[in-house]
Amino acid sequence: MLEVTALRWTLTIALILGLLALDLGLAAARPHVVKFREAAISSILYIAVAIVFGLVFAAQVGWGFGSEYFAGYIVEKSLSIDNLFVFVIIMSTFAVPAQYQQKVLIFGIALALLLRAIFIALGAALLSLFSFMFLIFGLVLVVTAVQLYRHRNVDPDVHDNVLVRVARRGLTVTKEYDGGRLFTRSAGRRAVTPLFIVLLAIGSTDLLFALDSIPAIFGITEEPYIVFTANAFALLGLRALFFLVKGLLDRLVYLSTGLALILAFIGVKLVLHWGHGIDDRVPEISTNLSLIVIAVVLTVTTIASLIRVHLDPTIRAHSGSLTAEDRPDSERRS
Repeated sequence: MLEVTALRWTLTIALILGLLALDLGLAAARPHVVKFREAAISSILYIAVAIVFGLVFAAQVGWGFGSEYFAGYIVEKSLSIDNLFVFVIIMSTFAVPAQYQQKVLIFGIALALLLRAIFIALGAALLSLFSFMFLIFGLVLVVTAVQLYRHRNVDPDVHDNVLVRVARRGLTVTKEYDGGRLFTRSAGRRAVTPLFIVLLAIGSTDLLFALDSIPAIFGITEEPYIVFTANAFALLGLRALFFLVKGLLDRLVYLSTGLALILAFIGVKLVLHWGHGIDDRVPEISTNLSLIVIAVVLTVTTIASLIRVHLDPTIRAHSGSLTAEDRPDSERRS
């Protein structure tokens, strides 16, 4: 077991909150359209910070725990890219002006970090009390993977979002944006702007992704410290990464397939881990093998996506959905 002192927790949380405040605080203080160069530099910086942290961590506690951190980071970074995919869909659906997109991202990233911290604490408590939770988490991931693969060629319908529907029925929503405000007045009545509805959609999306990502990371490691840091560093810099990759996401046509394979693999790993606790003859999947499988799947799906788009420039990628029904090709390419 990894022994983490109160001082290490304090310093780590302070580092993450400081980086988060720097990233989001600068964006909030100076709303603007983020250009490619700025997004590239920021993305590289935050990825470099995550790598340096992992190397220092591994040097201090051993490469066994270090490999768990890097495997968890790669999984969470991959899932965060799919999260960005849905963010792009939401902002396009509601035609969010470019100068307000940073505000939406600030809210989305901060809420995602908060929700994942809550689910990490809950997941760690459940796993320590009930060993069969490994089986439950594993089955949840396998079912999620099957559903994601089945509906890999569709995007979630934002207008089907429960919170969005309830808000539209119960609140007065203006048709136009009012600067960066969430609330305004319309015909003498207090009303919410479309930006408020966008934040509701983003928030509920964060909740769904947190429910998927936490079982996935616990399939890599049972250490709450590693789970938290891998998630936190995967989310840091997500704002810049959004502006960097939003023009490239349409090219990752096999992203949903790759994520479905990874989730299924981790689900099987969790089930085997549960079985091994009952009978030593049940094999387990090592962290190093997990890291290799995840890296190979992501590399193959990325290369295959680029080849497919080169052969058929009209095709576009989809984030995938857990519930939607497949649409015909004519709709997918519209």
